[in-house]
Amino acid sequence: MSTTLELKDSAYAKLLTKSLPRPIHSESEHARLTALLLELDERDDLSPEEDALAEILTLLIEDYEEKRFPLPRVSPAASLRALMDDRGLKHKDIWPVIGNKGAATEVLAGRRAISKAQAKRLAEFLHVPVELFI
Repeated sequence: MSTTLELKDSAYAKLLTKSLPRPIHSESEHARLTALLLELDERDDLSPEEDALAEILTLLIEDYEEKRFPLPRVSPAASLRALMDDRGLKHKDIWPVIGNKGAATEVLAGRRAISKAQAKRLAEFLHVPVELFI
């Protein structure tokens, strides 16, 4: 027996027919599906079918938003500076992770790239994805 809850095809088909989820190509469709997802998110008693619909809506909305409102690319040094500011960290807190004071100064100023080894250590130290520094 499966460890996940089984969906009832007829109940799921009814939900799909009622909500008509499909790839989002307009602001109005985005608003409609976002409102539907918010309705589902406000409830604590979702059926397995409603939970599956909420998952589909989330994927559709995220896909549309990533295409329509892409986040700007931030340099590794800018990511590091922002994380340090956010956490109240100073140069003295970060240079042991980078390797030495001079390298930390150059990285923070954007004059030196963050190496893969440094990126890995920074990611572990700051508990963030390593991709922020590569």
